[in-house]
Amino acid sequence: MLMNKNSDRASGEAKLHYGPNGFRVLRAGQHVFCASSGVPIALDELRYWSVEFQEPYATPQLATERLKP
Repeated sequence: MLMNKNSDRASGEAKLHYGPNGFRVLRAGQHVFCASSGVPIALDELRYWSVEFQEPYATPQLATERLKP
């Protein structure tokens, strides 16, 4: 079976909108990249993000460092 570049989109990077109580998937995918470390974060493991900056973080420590004044 031949696959084109767009047919495998759901297995790549997702595009999300981050809200105060969750996130909304704008483009399907399997992961996002941590804004601080660059490591991929599977959507089912994503727990930390900034609503203000619209950025995901891999750990609470990275989120805290990014959000310090």
